[in-house]
Amino acid sequence: MIVRTLTLAGGLAGAAGLSQFPEFSQQYTQRLGGAVDELARVVHQFDRDASAVGMSRQEALSELGQSGAFGARRSQTITRTIARHRDLSADLDALRAAGPFTRASRIAHLSDPQIARAAWRDYKPAAPLTFEGAVFAGTGFLAGSLVLSMLIGVLRMPFRRRGARSRRTGAGA
Repeated sequence: MIVRTLTLAGGLAGAAGLSQFPEFSQQYTQRLGGAVDELARVVHQFDRDASAVGMSRQEALSELGQSGAFGARRSQTITRTIARHRDLSADLDALRAAGPFTRASRIAHLSDPQIARAAWRDYKPAAPLTFEGAVFAGTGFLAGSLVLSMLIGVLRMPFRRRGARSRRTGAGA
């Protein structure tokens, strides 16, 4: 009875947790879109400034990097900003092209720690009233039940062997 209750509790915990994935991934995607928009603004402004003086982006970065300690540091910062914009844009494209179920297989695109922390900070769990929320809840229930059932089975193994030995010994006496 206790094992069934614990397995049910594990299933319910899994259902409650995994059912939140569709909404959290949607909110993460929205925050990611905002970050990409802001980074695009910075990158485009840098490119406009470079173009205004007749330089390409790479030429401007190179000249900036050779203009003293501050310029070198600023060149490194804008280079990282450009790379972050590229990477986050690729993540955003992958997530926007995915539906709620496909998004689960693209979980690596939900990996920016700053965006994830910000999305989690403002996230409010909700009842999964959508089809995908129900499917994720069902999957979470099965996964939670299975994990807890396996854990209980592993924990009970030493006791089963001891009980089986004593039955054999008692039967032979």
